[in-house]
Amino acid sequence: MTNSANLLKRQVRQELRKRRYVFYTAALLFLLYIAVSFIFGETGILRFMNLKQKETALQTEVEDIKRQNANLKASIDSYKENDFYMEKHAREDFSLSKPDEYIFVYDK
Repeated sequence: MTNSANLLKRQVRQELRKRRYVFYTAALLFLLYIAVSFIFGETGILRFMNLKQKETALQTEVEDIKRQNANLKASIDSYKENDFYMEKHAREDFSLSKPDEYIFVYDK
């Protein structure tokens, strides 16, 4: 009877070891899957960092455009308020002149 009892205890231990091995293997695979999807997944950390870089680039681009917009508004206001700037722009950019004026254009 002791021999069969020892055999039964050994079988029970082996079965428990197998179950633990299967459980720990499944848990390890699950944690590995979670870690990989956290890093490389659609909502992972790499995607987050990439989107953060794009956000920073877009914010700097928006600030540059706002600055350019402010400069353009200032130049438009100066053209509206002062005839000198309008006349200067017409002469330099469009080669316009007043009556009885001559324009000399030099080659560069």
